[in-house]
Formats: sequence, C-alpha cells, structure tokens
Amino acid sequence: MDLNNNHETDKPLKRSESLKPLSREHHHGLLFCWKAKTGIKKNVDVSRIKKYADWFFQNYLVPHFEVEEKYVFPILGNENEWVKRAVSEHENMKQLFESNTEILKNIGLIIAELERHIRFEERVLFGEIQKVATAEQLQAIEFNHSDEEFVDNLSDLFWE
Repeated sequence: MDLNNNHETDKPLKRSESLKPLSREHHHGLLFCWKAKTGIKKNVDVSRIKKYADWFFQNYLVPHFEVEEKYVFPILGNENEWVKRAVSEHENMKQLFESNTEILKNIGLIIAELERHIRFEERVLFGEIQKVATAEQLQAIEFNHSDEEFVDNLSDLFWE
C-alpha cells in the first residue's frame, strides 16, 4: 500500500450494496453504546442497562455475528489475521454480554470493545472483503441477510 500522497488511497471505498445492511446494523451498535454510556452518566440503575443490553445482544448482535461469521468472513478465509481478530472480538463480546458479574464494569468494557470492533470492521475488514469478493459471494450475503428495519426496545428509555 502506498502511504504517500496517493489520492486513490485517500478516497473512501464505496460500500458494496451487499454489505450496507450490515453497516446499518453497525450504526445501531454504536447507538446502543451511546445509550449505555448515557445511562451510566445519568447514574441509571445498572440492572436497567443490563436488561436492555441483554435484549440488544439476543435480538441484534447474535444474528449479526452469525451472518458475518457464516457468509462474510469466509470470503477472506478463516485463517486471515483480520478475520481471526474479528471472530476473537465476537467471542470476547459474547462473554461480556453473557456475564452476570461485575455488570457495570462489563458494560463499560462492552461499550469500548463494540465501538472499537465496529470501527475496525467498517474501516478495515469490510473494505478488504469487498475488494476480493466475487459477485456470487456478495449475492450469497444478500440472499442470507435481509435488511430488516431496526425495531428498538422502548420499554425503558433509561437514556432519555
């Protein structure tokens, strides 16, 4: 990669239509982080934040991770260092979400890890994937992952 003033590398890579639904889900992940941070700043009872985190994890992150691991990451191969990093980060986040001890500490770790992970996937991993993906691989992602509207859990608006 040319790190000099090559204007080609300065241009953001246009996101493939097949990956856009996953990028929209990343946006919802960042909103989750903002809500959790806001709840912590407002000294909201951590059990309320944990309840929302559990809901978000089960309804959005678990299916999101499954699609990435089954249809997106294999495009680069499971031995690719960036894929290994992403899968490892998924596993770390699963453990943090599923833990019922040190909840406040773990929510803080989830926020930091999820924000870092999303930025890594958006800025590095997805760009590399779409550089090498075949039309058939991109179609498989579209076929196996629908762009569903995000329906938030508004039963407890602790972040307001």
